[in-house]
Amino acid sequence: MTPGRSCPLHYRYPATTFAQPASIQTDTLYVVGGLYGNIEAWRTVSALFEQEAAVRKQLVLNGDFHWFDIDAPLFAEVEAATAPHHRLRGNVETEISQPSSGAGCGCAYPDDVDDGTVERSNRILQRLHTTAQQVPAVAARLAALPMFAIAEVGGQRIGLVHGDAESLAGWGFDPTALDDVSHQSTVARWFAQGEVDVFASSHTCAAGLRRIQLMRGEGVVINNGAAGMPCFAGQRFGVISRIATTAAPAHVQRLYGTVLNGLHIDAMAVPFDATAWDQRFLAMWPPGSDAHLSYWHRIQHGPRGVLEAVA
Repeated sequence: MTPGRSCPLHYRYPATTFAQPASIQTDTLYVVGGLYGNIEAWRTVSALFEQEAAVRKQLVLNGDFHWFDIDAPLFAEVEAATAPHHRLRGNVETEISQPSSGAGCGCAYPDDVDDGTVERSNRILQRLHTTAQQVPAVAARLAALPMFAIAEVGGQRIGLVHGDAESLAGWGFDPTALDDVSHQSTVARWFAQGEVDVFASSHTCAAGLRRIQLMRGEGVVINNGAAGMPCFAGQRFGVISRIATTAAPAHVQRLYGTVLNGLHIDAMAVPFDATAWDQRFLAMWPPGSDAHLSYWHRIQHGPRGVLEAVA
């Protein structure tokens, strides 16, 4: 195994696993992936969720709610704030709670990610693991979290994953992968085997939404990219997914979306106090540090992709 590039066997599950009764029933579902320890972004997400008018509403964190938060008090604050909600473990939570031999950060980075990025991510994970050991009982709590969940919203089934339909760290729901014609039959098979109408993912840190042609009609994949980091060039807000029986309310900034059999599937902006987060980040990760080298440019300027080309 190459640390940071390989996927441990215990990360894997068959797509047929999703063909089970839903554990979450709701009318409005928030899916929050890639918070990355950004407590300022969490405050925005929490406020947006509280303003939702639906009687039945649920918020699911689908992994990597920790990452940059190597300061033990901040780590504990993120843990306490997110724990009351449904949580799935991403590769970050998995590796800080039960490290896999040779897995590194558990990101399963593809070949087009440079070795320097991979090595820095492995070291970031090591720093975070040290922090987690300072928070009582957190390792057991994170290790016990599930890798996926099934929700039912408006009578339709939502597969909630961190990576894709076969792996905790899978890249099969990355927008680039979804646009690969040779991969689309695999995605359609995942929908059929899982008896799912929508898959909501994160992991690859690239936001996107795609309608998928199926034998029985269409399905939708929505990848929120990251709640705690900019997802588009020139923008500083994060992104979360909202899946609901009603249209996005006026208090949220809807970026793009679609409607599937009456179900509203939208990407929403997470504007947060960027100045406060910059200060927190720099206190933990000063210039020259691993996270600063890998992420500071994106935190300040966003990635290369533009909003208009995402969905």
